Amino acid sequence: MYIHLGEDTVVKQENIVGIFDLDNTSISKHTRFFLRKAEETGKVVNVSYELPRSFVVCCENGTTKVYISQISPATLRLRAKRGLKLE
Repeated sequence: MYIHLGEDTVVKQENIVGIFDLDNTSISKHTRFFLRKAEETGKVVNVSYELPRSFVVCCENGTTKVYISQISPATLRLRAKRGLKLE
């Protein structure tokens, strides 16, 4: 099953490590450090240039990518939940 993250970006649901609220989690210095390092190493993909609301961490074949999305984490979680019921 695939999850639509916004614009033209979809990821395999099985590759999703976590879906995070950008406002709530970026308060932590550890999250800011993680996002900064991901940006510096080219692992961040901006799904849209609208106001970001969430980030999704995915791992495929040992490679980590961080998707920044304008879609709320609640909506992304709902999409993932629906996908699990369809399989």
